[in-house]
Amino acid sequence: MKTTGFIFFLIFLVIGFNACFNKTALNNQNREFKVTSNTYRIAFGSCSKQTKSQKILNTVLQYKPDLFIYLGDNIYGDTRDMDVLRSKYEKLGKKPEFKRLRYSTRILAVWDDHDFGENDAGKEYPFKEESKEIFLEFWREPLNSDRRKHKGIYHVEWVKNLTKKIQIILLDTRTFRDHLTLKTDSLNYKNDYQPTISPDSTMLGKEQWNWLEKQFRQKADLRIIASSNQFSHEYNGWESWTNMPHERQKMLNLIEKTRAEGVVFLSGDVHWGEISKEPRTDSRYPIYDITSSGLTQDWDSTEPNKNRIGKVVRKNNFGLLEINVGRNTFITFKIINKSNVVEVEHKIQLSDLTF
Repeated sequence: MKTTGFIFFLIFLVIGFNACFNKTALNNQNREFKVTSNTYRIAFGSCSKQTKSQKILNTVLQYKPDLFIYLGDNIYGDTRDMDVLRSKYEKLGKKPEFKRLRYSTRILAVWDDHDFGENDAGKEYPFKEESKEIFLEFWREPLNSDRRKHKGIYHVEWVKNLTKKIQIILLDTRTFRDHLTLKTDSLNYKNDYQPTISPDSTMLGKEQWNWLEKQFRQKADLRIIASSNQFSHEYNGWESWTNMPHERQKMLNLIEKTRAEGVVFLSGDVHWGEISKEPRTDSRYPIYDITSSGLTQDWDSTEPNKNRIGKVVRKNNFGLLEINVGRNTFITFKIINKSNVVEVEHKIQLSDLTF
């Protein structure tokens, strides 16, 4: 009896310790990024099916990123049963490669449709609040985070310990998004969607747009925008900002209005990787969009993109931003495959992203 009682006492201590540890971790998670050199590395990717091998994350770790950003479809939930959704996150969380990534570097995340809840879903998805709670729990969002104080998962983080100030903007392209326009004109459009003709439809919603303007008015040298959907590419008929051209233009107008310099988009979703460049006009600098997709998913064919730099990457890949801070600050964009081959690389100066 004494032995049995002692065992139960030990179990009680372990459970209590874990509960206290998890709560403390959520409340006290370090929100400032540690910078140990003049080179800051941000790795990123999307489209990670929880039933598949995550070995590409081992390749990610070879680059010793200071931060990894998940850009959506981080699991394939696709359910209205929150127990099922939670169990799919848990399946990813148990993968040894994911555990190593989580142990080795800081992780931030946004969601896309499949981890939001349903394929191509927007604000009509009835369990978005429940899904948000599961999302925040899995990604260990601190209990005092602003993300827990408003609808949706949009958020901002800062890298403050470099001589250049880096702002990381995490967009929510699902919670507030209106219906897209299904393709009806097969002569001029392709795949699933054609650009909407409704000027009232929204990608981000009024509240998030107002918040974004405030972020753009903050002083920053480089602004990394994590958007689950592509921004700077040519229309291809799949989900993207090109489905709401008025919202896409609103983003460009807002960048110009606030004189927000240093904007670079990171995106996922499409199951291929590419670098796109929104051409320069007389009044603004070019907007780069580095698309990395997918960590476990790929696609048999891709769409033309007149804004593409270099080739398209059809097999599993992740993206890497290397920010080299010095007298002249350089940013290198890379798309790397699971065999550790750099498929696409493009280098610019930070000064290229100024008015």
